[in-house]
Amino acid sequence: MSNSLTVRLPKSLHDGIKQLAKSEGISINQFLVTAAAEKMSALLTQDYLEKEALLGKREDFEKVLNSVPDIEPEEYDKIV
Repeated sequence: MSNSLTVRLPKSLHDGIKQLAKSEGISINQFLVTAAAEKMSALLTQDYLEKEALLGKREDFEKVLNSVPDIEPEEYDKIV
């Protein structure tokens, strides 16, 4: 499972990562693995949504929108 990757970081970035990892109680390695996974997830989600948007049809959207009842929201759900 373990692969190695050498990354050169500016000292200020390395120091910041080191501090954040320590404050989270994790290793620098775990911090970087998590950061990379979060970034990949964000990019893949964006790609997925863009592809899905291309498949969407205006008439389908309007059909769903028209099925929503035109009533006042509950008091707790109103924007004031």
